[in-house]
Amino acid sequence: MQKDMILERLREQGCRITRQRQLILDIILEEECSCCKEIYYKVQEKDRNIGPATIYRMVNMLEKIGAISRKNMYRISSCAACCQENGCTVRLSDATVCKLPSEVWKQVVREGLKNMGYIGDQDIESIEMTMSKCGA
Repeated sequence: MQKDMILERLREQGCRITRQRQLILDIILEEECSCCKEIYYKVQEKDRNIGPATIYRMVNMLEKIGAISRKNMYRISSCAACCQENGCTVRLSDATVCKLPSEVWKQVVREGLKNMGYIGDQDIESIEMTMSKCGA
């Protein structure tokens, strides 16, 4: 699911989803890499035709769309998982910050969906967010 969301965001930015980009993304998702050089060595094990420039460009693009953060050592950012497990931090335009526990966040989403006519008496099983920045 995470991979699909990232690929969709890349497409929205005008990126073609090549086999090379998919391989680099797979390695970032499967491994805990601390730098581009580490990613490069893991990629080389699977495809010797992918150079370091391709990896740097892909990492920069993933960072641009908010999928990874260099300060998190290239771990995929997961706003949806963060918000479901730990609650959610919402930053408002006037710099107000609201920290909502997970149950309150779920209730806010449910009430919003109900008030907007999207749901009736259903309960929410999971929430997936596709925002470029998520306060955590």
